[in-house]
Amino acid sequence: MQAVVYDDYGDASVLRRTQVPVPERGRDELLIEVRASSVNPIDYRIRSGEMKGLLPGGFPRIPGYDVAGVIIESDERGPLHVGDRVMAFLDSVVGGACADFAVCSSDVAAKLPDTLSFEHAAAIPLAGTTALQSLRDHGRIRAGHRVLINGASGGVGAFAIQIAKSYDCHVDAVASGENREFCLSLGADHFYDYETTDFVQSDECWNIVFDAAGKSGYWDSRSVLLDGGRYVSTEPSVKGMLMTILTYPLAKSGMVMLAKPCGDDLRALTDLYERGKLTVTLDSTFPMSDAASAHRRVETGVDHGKVVLLN
Repeated sequence: MQAVVYDDYGDASVLRRTQVPVPERGRDELLIEVRASSVNPIDYRIRSGEMKGLLPGGFPRIPGYDVAGVIIESDERGPLHVGDRVMAFLDSVVGGACADFAVCSSDVAAKLPDTLSFEHAAAIPLAGTTALQSLRDHGRIRAGHRVLINGASGGVGAFAIQIAKSYDCHVDAVASGENREFCLSLGADHFYDYETTDFVQSDECWNIVFDAAGKSGYWDSRSVLLDGGRYVSTEPSVKGMLMTILTYPLAKSGMVMLAKPCGDDLRALTDLYERGKLTVTLDSTFPMSDAASAHRRVETGVDHGKVVLLN
């Protein structure tokens, strides 16, 4: 099969398309013909070597965790079957999505409704799961909560606005000024332009401060957390892990989250989509053969939405 690989850490130019063996499906796994994938910031951070302390491993590597496609092999008694249109958040620590075929556990995939295209489905798994788990599991979101989302115009942030609104929460969005109308169109109740306003200097307070951009910090945000409030960040670092441990017993806690692949969460996101409570915004699409350009697009910053690769 054809796959995008890299043989060493480096900039986007290390990505190349080449012939590799089709991955072998194990017990309780699916073999998926990949129709689309998407690029997340974690992909270029791993490729560049920034994460090699946390995710060591050998080469060559196939990047990517998001898959949308068609099952071509599965266990007969499993919940998903040959011919099913699915999306998956790959459970391999090093990825494997940017290829003609990918394997994953049946527990990390979900069937697609007919109304959801492959290119839009490919944008959901990692970013949507990150937003859902951050708010529900780590933020312990409840109806009526006040939620602030920093980095609200990005892939994770855009999903987070809509998920928080599905819980009937008040949502404040933080992004650059040109993304004001976009964030409000997703349901945000109020918008902060980070270029002119520092939300930690605000007179407002929140039950959850979700930093989807990894740009703020717990100690600065603590002053705007309500009693029992939670600060959740997607920025993996040693400093962040220490913050999680040290603040765990405090009334206002902070934590760094790492999304866990989960088919049930993908089904929850699909349900929101079918009920009209979740829309998918694409920044741009690239052919899989031009994954390097897609990586550069994400690295240099997208206006809003996800960058998708099409096979």
